[in-house]
Amino acid sequence: MAPSRLALLQAMPIFGALRDDALDVLLEDAPTVVHAAGGFYFREGDSAQTMYVIEKGAVEVLKRWDGREWSLHHLSDGDCFGEMALMDYFPRSASVRAVERTQAIEISTAALHRLYERNVEQFALIQMNIGREVCRRLRAADELLFRARMDGSPMPSAEDLFRHH
Repeated sequence: MAPSRLALLQAMPIFGALRDDALDVLLEDAPTVVHAAGGFYFREGDSAQTMYVIEKGAVEVLKRWDGREWSLHHLSDGDCFGEMALMDYFPRSASVRAVERTQAIEISTAALHRLYERNVEQFALIQMNIGREVCRRLRAADELLFRARMDGSPMPSAEDLFRHH
């Protein structure tokens, strides 16, 4: 694996504490997917079997409501999206569209299965990391819902709550 890819993944909470050999397994057949501005990585309701890690560029997460697409938040270099697909196998809950030329690493459920077959400890670690990320986002969504119900409370932007710090 290229040193820059390894450094990118090691800096992300979702890949935290994974060894280099485990990351190599995840990236064995991981294609790079590039979209020009306006291109979709996936649309709400699509089947889901992959997640993405943004190497370069930016995307926005969109949700359909009443015939319109609403922007939930923006993601850029080093952020990931679609990770729920690696845990729940449900259709996509939102769309993700490139806002500029974007290059992302695609990691599949098949790659996770390979990791499970080769190193169950490292597999369990990434599953826990994904679970933590999903929980962090759920807490942020709960906070948004709570504030929306309270009169007079300033609402933080979804982008502020969902960004990696």
